[in-house]
Amino acid sequence: MAIPDYQAVMLPLLKYAGDGKEHHIRDAIEKLAEEFELSEEERKELLPSGQQAIFKNRIGWANTYLKKAGLLGSRKKGYFSITRRGLDVLREKPPSIDVSFLKRYKEFNEFYNKDKQVLIDKPDVPEAEGKRALDPEESLEIAYQKLHNELVSEIISTTKKCSPAFFESLVVDVLTKMGYGGSRVDAGKAIGKSHDGGIDGIIKEDRLGLDVIYIQAKRWEGTVSKPEIQKFAGALIGKKAKKGVFITTSSFSKEAIEYADFTGNIVLVDGEMLARLMIEYNVGVSRVKSYEVKKMDTDYFEDGVI
Repeated sequence: MAIPDYQAVMLPLLKYAGDGKEHHIRDAIEKLAEEFELSEEERKELLPSGQQAIFKNRIGWANTYLKKAGLLGSRKKGYFSITRRGLDVLREKPPSIDVSFLKRYKEFNEFYNKDKQVLIDKPDVPEAEGKRALDPEESLEIAYQKLHNELVSEIISTTKKCSPAFFESLVVDVLTKMGYGGSRVDAGKAIGKSHDGGIDGIIKEDRLGLDVIYIQAKRWEGTVSKPEIQKFAGALIGKKAKKGVFITTSSFSKEAIEYADFTGNIVLVDGEMLARLMIEYNVGVSRVKSYEVKKMDTDYFEDGVI
C-alpha cells in the first residue's frame, strides 16, 4: 500500500503507546510499518533530499504533534510514552486523529499557530483537497525540489542558446570548480583549442597534472547517438588516452550510454547533469535566499529532563 501521511499515523502511534510503557521511536517505526503492510521498498523510500526515509520522517512528525498536544510525553532521547490525556483520548475511540482533532488543546494551538503563515499550516491544504497531507519538512523539501528542477530547465534552455565558444568556456568553469584542470588559465588554454580527431581539448585531472582527461564538449539539439560516442572512443584510442568525458547540452541515446559503459573509460555528461553540476558548484547561478532549518539538540537536554 501507499506510505500513509503523518496524520494517518497519529492514532496508530497513540494506540501503540496505549500499553502505558516507554517505547523507542525506532520500535514504533518498525511496528507501524508492519501494521500498514509497507513493502521493503516503501520503508526505504527517501525524502527528496535523500537524507531520511519518508515513513520514519512521518512517524517523527506524528510523534512531535502528539507531544505538542500533550497526548504523548518523553523523559529521554528517542523514547516516548502515553500521557493521561492520551489515555483519555483512546477511551473516546476516535476514528482518527489529525491536526483538526489536536486543535482542541491550547498547548497544541500555541505551537501550531506560531509560524502559521509560513509553514506549519501548509500540511492541512493537501488533505482538504483530497490529497495526502504533507508534514512541514516534506512541504519544505518538495518546494525546494520544485525550484531546483525549474532552475535546471532554465539553465539547459539558456545554455543551448549560447555560442560554441561560450559553451566551451562554461565547461572550463565547471571542470575547474570541480577541481580539474589545474588553474583556470591552464584549463582555458586546454579546452577548445585542439579539435583534433573528435577531441575538443585536454585537461589535467589534478593540479599536478599526473594524469589528463580528453574532452568532447558539444552544444547539441537532438539526442547524441552511439556513432558519436564511437567516434570519440576511436579518437581516445588514437591518442592512447585512458579517460574521456563527453559533455553535451542534449541527451544520450540508450545505445550511446551502453557503449560508453562498455568502453569503461568514457563518462557522459548530458544537459541535465551539466546544469545540476553548475548549480552545485555555483557556475552561472547566484544565491537569492538561504533558509537555515534547525532541530532541537536532544543530547543537550538529556541530563536535565526529569
